[in-house]
Amino acid sequence: MSPDLPPLPAYIPWVFAFTTVLTIYLFCRSIHYPGSQKDRHYVIIICLVAWLALQTVLTLKGIYNTDTTAMPPRIFALGLFPPLLTIILLFATKAGRQFVDDLSLPALTWLHVIRIPVEIILFLLYIHQAIPQLMTFEGRNFDILAGITAPVVAYVGVTRGKLNKSVLLIWNILCLGLLLNIVINAALSAPSPFQQFAFDQPNVAILNFPYSWLPTCVVPIVLFAHLAAIRQLTRKA
Repeated sequence: MSPDLPPLPAYIPWVFAFTTVLTIYLFCRSIHYPGSQKDRHYVIIICLVAWLALQTVLTLKGIYNTDTTAMPPRIFALGLFPPLLTIILLFATKAGRQFVDDLSLPALTWLHVIRIPVEIILFLLYIHQAIPQLMTFEGRNFDILAGITAPVVAYVGVTRGKLNKSVLLIWNILCLGLLLNIVINAALSAPSPFQQFAFDQPNVAILNFPYSWLPTCVVPIVLFAHLAAIRQLTRKA
């Protein structure tokens, strides 16, 4: 039997879809810095929208929530691996590193406010038995702290320059750790050969639409924002 979603209030998927679009918007703001090439900006938007569309098709066709015994898990092979490979290529190539270095550090930092609505949505999904408690701030997930502190760090620390680069670097590393913590727990609680937790209430949401956008789009963007910021801060230190 496929791990389908339990009944959810109609507003939850709409709020999550809006959150995903807002994530893309905030990320694109980091690219649209003064003097940037607008062609590059539009190409990236088109690529991100096309990626969301592809993930929508794969999820609605049941590619992710059927045959959860497949190795590797399909959502990793078709949804998470391509963005991770893209991130690796960006840091491994000269043109990619130039792109990373040209991004706006304030915009990259503001992007993390998106983690507040994401955590609220996760809590709502837990209440309706679509994910386990360990994926929420009532369990092992403290990622909301990154979202709450992001506006202060972005405005006071980056825009106004009241925090030195070492503090900004430590904040990014700690928040990256919070992200990796929830990603690992989410992966180990999802129906797959790797599942270790939450067998009574597994993480079925990410295998269904539109919540598959979380691991395939939102998380990679947040991950990339931290890695890009860390590179900029270490280069300019």
